[in-house]
Amino acid sequence: MADDETSDQLIAHRNDAAAALVELVDALVGDFDVIDMLTVLASRSVELLGAAAAGILLADSDATLRVIGSSNDQAHLLELLQVQNEEGPCLDSYRSGQVVTHPDLTEDSPWPRFAAVSVAQGYPSVCAVPLRLQEFRLGCLNLFMSETGALPDSDVTLAQALADVASIAIMQDRLSRDSAVREAQLQHALDSRIVIEQAKGMIAAHQDVSMDEAFARLRSHARSNNLRLTDIATAVIDGSIGLDALAPQRPPPPPGRRSG
Repeated sequence: MADDETSDQLIAHRNDAAAALVELVDALVGDFDVIDMLTVLASRSVELLGAAAAGILLADSDATLRVIGSSNDQAHLLELLQVQNEEGPCLDSYRSGQVVTHPDLTEDSPWPRFAAVSVAQGYPSVCAVPLRLQEFRLGCLNLFMSETGALPDSDVTLAQALADVASIAIMQDRLSRDSAVREAQLQHALDSRIVIEQAKGMIAAHQDVSMDEAFARLRSHARSNNLRLTDIATAVIDGSIGLDALAPQRPPPPPGRRSG
């Protein structure tokens, strides 16, 4: 019975991994939203790899790493990601183009400031996976674990596969070979992040919900109307879309009984 359960779990995990890859590959067909795609990457990485949190950093034209997507918008996670412009596994992974891991940050670490912040916030283990395409290095997928210990090799391989698909989507095939186009794409992603954050803040304040819930409502409205996430966020900011339009729709009341 135990072997059957293990086999079923393995099959389910493989199916989930395949579904995540398909979801990211869909971004390669036609137009796509970079922020939406990278948010999916962060969320699926947490679901599939047993990480407590995940974040995406992309390098701008000055090779400065910027937070572009995360599995949640908790302030401590964003702070931990931002620290890595000075030191951390993500910075090393971006520079080297290689996976960088540390199974126990409570012991000696090459990044003392990062390690102290990460451990204090409940992440004693970390794995950084590069976003890269051929010689181009774009940024990094950062996985944070709530317990010490290295990720299994199979999980690291899957994380790299997810990151590679996302990298291909960002670079958009042949256009990615032009450095000016590449920098413009990354800058657009960074600009889009600012617009989306502003819209999330407006929704959260108006509807008295968390930033994560505000993002979920923004994304749901974009998908329901087959529109780009950035376009919806822009419309929220300029008032083209009322904030009430993004509130969950209440189901209609049940029909009353007929008299007589």
